[in-house]
Formats: sequence, structure tokens, C-alpha cells
Amino acid sequence: MASVSISHMILFIASMVIAASVAGVFTSSVNDLSNAIADQGLEVSDSVRTDVEVISDNGTGACVYNCSGNGNLTLLVKNTGTQQLPARGDLIDVLVNNQFQPPGDVSVTVLGDDDVWRSNAVVRIEIAEPGLGSGDHRAKVILNGDEEVFEFRIP
Repeated sequence: MASVSISHMILFIASMVIAASVAGVFTSSVNDLSNAIADQGLEVSDSVRTDVEVISDNGTGACVYNCSGNGNLTLLVKNTGTQQLPARGDLIDVLVNNQFQPPGDVSVTVLGDDDVWRSNAVVRIEIAEPGLGSGDHRAKVILNGDEEVFEFRIP
């Protein structure tokens, strides 16, 4: 009779240890999943609130390439989204004719009195000497998942 009670007690203790272990693993997994969902929610929020437009207009005769004689490509980009954006060359991806431009070759200047790139503000993005010849070209600006393409022609 006593051996049955002892064996039941051992099985009960073993089942409690296993249940505690499983609960610990599930708690850790649920916390990791919760943190991942929160992080992804912030990224999606930034992506939805970000919208930029390239407002340089090559058709009006405005200078886009080699404006100051040093071979730079100059783009005017307006923040048409609802959030303040980083006006830094290392956070904005620029591709010229599908060639990635290194962050060191991209400079960003906020136009106007602001030091930050607020909604409806314009920045000047200058790409140092992309080495373009005459003909059709395209520049793509990528920021927080938003992409804008600007096509222009160099005579």
C-alpha cells in the first residue's frame, strides 16, 4: 500500500516539473513573439506615414545635373507624408540608373528655415559626380520603404 502512494507521489512531482518547464518555455516564446509584433507595428507605422515626392522638374529647364559645374546630380524632394523624416544621406538610399550611390556621396540639405525635414518641407539631395553622359537617366529615392523615381534627360 505504501509503495503505491510513493510511486503516485513520484509521478505527481515529475508531472509538476514537466508542466513548470513547458510553462516557462511558452512564456518566453510568447514574450518574444509579443516584442516582434510590437517592433513590426512601429516599422509599418513609419512606412505608412512616410511619403516623399521628387519635385525637380527637368521639363521646365530647371537644372538637375551639373548645376554648379562639378558634375553633381541635384534632386528636390518634398516630404508629403505626415511625419518628420531624417534628412541624412546615410538614411536615404539613392540609385542612379540602378546603381546604388554610397552614403558618403549623398548630401541632404533642408531648404528654408527648418533644420528638420517636416511634413511639406523640401530637401535638396546632391549626389556627388555620378558620371552621367548625355541621354535618358533615372534616379530612385528610397526612404522608409517609400520609393520615388525621377526620370530626366541630359542633352
